Amino acid sequence: MPDLEKSEPLTIEKENEIFFGTYARLPLHVTHGEGLYLYTSDGKKYLDMISGIGVNALGYGNERVLHAIQTQSAKFIHTSNLFMIDSQFQLAEKLIQVSGLSKVFFANSGTEAIEAAMKLSRKWASSRSSEKRKIYSLTNSFHGRTYGAVSLTAKPKYHEGFEPLVPETGYIEFNNIEDLENKVSGKTAAVFVEFVQGEGGIFPVSKAFLEKLDELRSQYDFLVVADEIQAGCGRTGKFFSYMNYDFAPDIVTVAKPLGGGLPLAAIIGNEKVATVLTKGSHGTTFGGNPVACAAGLALIEEIEEKGLLENSLKIGAYLKSQFDELKAKYSQIEEVRQIGLMIGISVKGESSPYVQKALQKGVILNATSGNVIRLLPPLTTTEQEAQLVVAVLDEIFAEENAAG
Repeated sequence: MPDLEKSEPLTIEKENEIFFGTYARLPLHVTHGEGLYLYTSDGKKYLDMISGIGVNALGYGNERVLHAIQTQSAKFIHTSNLFMIDSQFQLAEKLIQVSGLSKVFFANSGTEAIEAAMKLSRKWASSRSSEKRKIYSLTNSFHGRTYGAVSLTAKPKYHEGFEPLVPETGYIEFNNIEDLENKVSGKTAAVFVEFVQGEGGIFPVSKAFLEKLDELRSQYDFLVVADEIQAGCGRTGKFFSYMNYDFAPDIVTVAKPLGGGLPLAAIIGNEKVATVLTKGSHGTTFGGNPVACAAGLALIEEIEEKGLLENSLKIGAYLKSQFDELKAKYSQIEEVRQIGLMIGISVKGESSPYVQKALQKGVILNATSGNVIRLLPPLTTTEQEAQLVVAVLDEIFAEENAAG
């Protein structure tokens, strides 16, 4: 058996040798994580302010999640969806409880959840009209990398070389009510909405847009799918981001943090779609893995029992106030957007140099949409840890000004 504890340091050169070139990896050989910190082979530690890109909502090494994983894996790791499994049933019931919806289907990743929601939407619509096939998403969106999901992702750079995309898909301009009215019709099957656009730079959908969407849904009889893959599981201070609005989606997709760090996703549907998927119409080998479901149940229990929804609001508001103070000090900052622990800092020029400088000072941030510094801190973040990232960014902007 290979001894992973004694492996040689990993390098970008080795990555280039053995992997397809799909990731812009950081030059860090990570060995372990604890709390909000990642540790590397050279003995350094880094404050992780992106939670594994929104996955590690409880940070690293959460005792409840680890116990759930150990307990379930000692029973069995996999057995298939031919059988009834405790952790699957318990997590499904919990998701129905927190969402107020009716039915659950488990998948492995966010993009698979989007694919399942697209199939569910098309099948539901086909029983109403053979012409009811169009599925829309919003501009500046990100829904995933598989063919259906990337077809709904309104970013041309993700499409180049992969055309043709899935037919009967299209885009409505984000928060543009006139464009919404012009595009949806009796031929619309569904509209996919990120209530807070994460990859797009932390932009919340407007209440006025949602009010019109709800009105048109009643008029034209289509589904609204809430993409909660990044914004769900408490990140915005509510369990799902749509709960910040007076709006009820027909389908919810959730993934990223759901499995407590293990691959897990789900779609949750209301009564309107409860009987659409029948035996054999959809499925997956690994979706609803027993260990991942046990970890997911532990995640939700930890969020509820430790008051992490409230902490998300508290620390998010604190970070917003501190970053607003930085904005007043430094002309490089154009705007600070925040909802719970989803934070975007728009800067003049590219954001990646700031992310690289923060990394050199021991803080992991993320660059997105060209000019946005994105933060997705764990829900367990303390004010002391929040102060550290503020101090690092303050130092970076001050150094830039001093350098002229």
